[in-house]
Amino acid sequence: MECKRKKENPKSNCMKQASVFPDEVLERVLGMLKSRKDRSSVSLVCKEWYNAERWSRRNVFIGNCYSVSPEILTRRFPNIRSVTLKGKPRFSDFNLVPANWGADIQSWLLVFAEKYPSLEELRLKRMNVSDESLEFISLHFPNFKALSLLSCDGFSTDGLAAIATNCKNLTELDIQENGIEDKSGNWLTCFPDSFTSLEVLNFANLQSDVNFDALEKLVSRCKSLKTLKVNKSVTLEQLQRLLVQAPQLGELGSGSFSQELTPQQYSELESAFSKCKCLHTLSGLWVAPGQYLPVLYPACTNLTFLNFSYAPLDGDDLTKLLVHCRKLQRLWVVDTVEDKGLEAVGSHCPLLEELRVFPSDPFDEGIAHGVTESGFIAVSKGCPRLHYVLYFCRQMTNAAVATVVQNCPNFTHFRLCIMNPGQPDYLTNESMDEAFGAVVKTCTKLQRLAVSGKLTDLTFELIGKYAKNLETLSVAFAGSSDWGMQCVLEGCPKLRKLEVRDCPFGNAALLSGVEKYESMRSLWMSDCKVTMNACRLLAQEMPRLNVEVIKEDGSYEGSANKVYVYRSVAGPRRDAPPFVLTL
Repeated sequence: MECKRKKENPKSNCMKQASVFPDEVLERVLGMLKSRKDRSSVSLVCKEWYNAERWSRRNVFIGNCYSVSPEILTRRFPNIRSVTLKGKPRFSDFNLVPANWGADIQSWLLVFAEKYPSLEELRLKRMNVSDESLEFISLHFPNFKALSLLSCDGFSTDGLAAIATNCKNLTELDIQENGIEDKSGNWLTCFPDSFTSLEVLNFANLQSDVNFDALEKLVSRCKSLKTLKVNKSVTLEQLQRLLVQAPQLGELGSGSFSQELTPQQYSELESAFSKCKCLHTLSGLWVAPGQYLPVLYPACTNLTFLNFSYAPLDGDDLTKLLVHCRKLQRLWVVDTVEDKGLEAVGSHCPLLEELRVFPSDPFDEGIAHGVTESGFIAVSKGCPRLHYVLYFCRQMTNAAVATVVQNCPNFTHFRLCIMNPGQPDYLTNESMDEAFGAVVKTCTKLQRLAVSGKLTDLTFELIGKYAKNLETLSVAFAGSSDWGMQCVLEGCPKLRKLEVRDCPFGNAALLSGVEKYESMRSLWMSDCKVTMNACRLLAQEMPRLNVEVIKEDGSYEGSANKVYVYRSVAGPRRDAPPFVLTL
């Protein structure tokens, strides 16, 4: 009698095949994977792949500094060279999180000094960084190369001086939008005369005058410098001298365009820009009178990114500039460009993929200028590749949003901010449910969504029904009842971050996510209808979550005005201030 062949387990076969690779070969292959998601996936295949991925990992991204401890991280990945670490919740940018909430980098540095002595890169966002921490970095990591600080606070230019003095192999110093104590610009003199390795230098948000002689000498020595962003103390004449020293720049953040130029200075600046053949990114232009913009025209041919978020250009000036920017893919502007400027974007930027329009004054309701639905539609008609938008406006219609997403159905990021809370469709006076319903129905690749305007639970029901790839949702001044939030939590399988403020969502909404929160990175709720009892119940049901309530009075009763829920393998944090109650 013929024996029946035993059915093979495909997973078992995969594991057998995986195990035949020598460890060195497997680590080399896995080391070629760049995506964090791909690396996480392969580590789950079998024990051999887990170990190979563990030992070959050189870069790590931590989206919440309290989701893991530095001790756990260093045990899991012993050979890390680059760490990206985020601290405070994003709403700290809106002053909703107290300054001394936490997220101090020093405890991480103490562990890194012991376990990662070969650390080369540190990229921090919304972390508390002291001068002592910066000095610690400069003294304890001899191979340190790159420091990026975005929206951090707690340090001064003295800390930058320590980095400049001691980090002999530094290639990147990127200081963006930080709460820094700007004592003086003399920190630039601390780079040794023999120092030549810098490739990225960004100090655009510093306020004090810099030592220009030191800056010019530094730029002239660093022949590999590719990114230079200076602050508004650097004049046009000084900018011209820097460009002469570094025509190889690919990214330039200019100083102030507010000075008067002589005809000869104008000609020299124009000539300097014309020799920057590699320039692909231009930002800054803090004050940019129209008569000086033509000096940029020679450098516009290969530009892919224009960042005018600090330059209140009008529509005419933007139009004249965009005529020369046919390869533009990213554009950040202030709403002073008005609809006329956005019409020029639609006419001259067919390759545009990302548009951000910021408000010149978000708190002045009587402001005369701004952008409307007309400009939004114009961009969508002329820019079919558009997939990322951040759009601040004071009026919008359902029909306009439906037209925009019909013209550009591949949106991955759609952030529409109607600045007047609860503003309806200004033509029909209807809610904006239809608009955001069109977004989630049409844009099947949508990953990030920010909603605004007058919205009922219908919007959130449609989000839950159609937004199956949504990862981040931001909600403010919207919704009708708990049902709306329940629809989102039950219907969006890939949701990782949910940010909610000033909404009528309460206890039922919060508790509806009991089965969801462990698969998410975080939930933020502020000024909603959540109580301390509901937060306490959530903490009891889900002990592996950190449920934190920010209460200035330290009370354990009544409403929970600010709630932060996140998964953590490290347990409750040990540095919570008195106003943060961990339940």
